[in-house]
Amino acid sequence: MKRPTKAETALRQQVVDTVRRMNALGVNQGTSGNASVRHGDGMLITPSGMPYEAMEAADVVFVRLSDGEYEARDGLKPSSEWRFHRDILAARADLSAVVHTHGRAVTTLACLHQDIPAFHYMVAVAGGDTIRCAPYALFGTQELSDNALKALEGRKACLLANHGMIACDVSLEKALALAVEVETLADTYWRCLQVTRPAILNGAQMAAVLEKFKTYGKREA
Repeated sequence: MKRPTKAETALRQQVVDTVRRMNALGVNQGTSGNASVRHGDGMLITPSGMPYEAMEAADVVFVRLSDGEYEARDGLKPSSEWRFHRDILAARADLSAVVHTHGRAVTTLACLHQDIPAFHYMVAVAGGDTIRCAPYALFGTQELSDNALKALEGRKACLLANHGMIACDVSLEKALALAVEVETLADTYWRCLQVTRPAILNGAQMAAVLEKFKTYGKREA
């Protein structure tokens, strides 16, 4: 394993900081989640089964996107979910970071095999008028990755049935922010369902939101 550059070391530390923040923000617990970021011809991803508090930048594993071969120190292995991280980054040039969480709210809906519909306009933050729930498959398998990729078509986030959530974006910071937003939406939707089915925004209303989101937060030329 070659010595990383300062830039790579900083990126590795971002991966560590991201998973620690996931737990601190309450969108994950224990070592159930994971995170990755694009780097060169591969990705940097959290190692399997290591407590976040004990994790160091050097523990982060490099995985090649082309064949899944990895480089790690001291016998470490990449997260058991490395397949969907790799497949997402290989298939989606518009994305550079992937965050996977087992938050309470998203997992509750995932266990119900429940999509998140357009009950609130912020559902559009994930890229469409729904946040889909991918069908169940055993964790760490190619089947799970294939299901996730389909659920992510035209989207930046999805639920995984009986499992959790995936959120992706152009950076770890933005992917984590999206994960927090989806967890909040899932919690709010679940609360609505305790009373009744909430009113759903129609296609035209969500199309207007999605159009407005294209320039949201951007400075005018």
